[in-house]
Amino acid sequence: MLWFIMIITQTVDIPESHQLTIDVPREVPTGPVILTFTPASMSENIAEPNCPLCAKYCNSETGEPNFNAETVAAIEEGRAMMYGEIPAQHFNSIEELLADLRS
Repeated sequence: MLWFIMIITQTVDIPESHQLTIDVPREVPTGPVILTFTPASMSENIAEPNCPLCAKYCNSETGEPNFNAETVAAIEEGRAMMYGEIPAQHFNSIEELLADLRS
């Protein structure tokens, strides 16, 4: 089976109804896909003034997230796995995952 990655990025406005209709170009092969919804402006969505947990991790002036070095490293590692720069780890059970975390 032939696998390849096609990434299509398009900015759209989510309507009040939260319903979208997606027309897929014919160039995209049929089969399973992963759709990811990412807010266009993270600072507007993360720095929610009514959420004390969100505000705790954001710069009070800019609204940008302030993550510690360990979190930044984990995010970068996850992105590297998504882009195939480093191999992703796979586990057959939660016990294997926890054992790896403890080591």
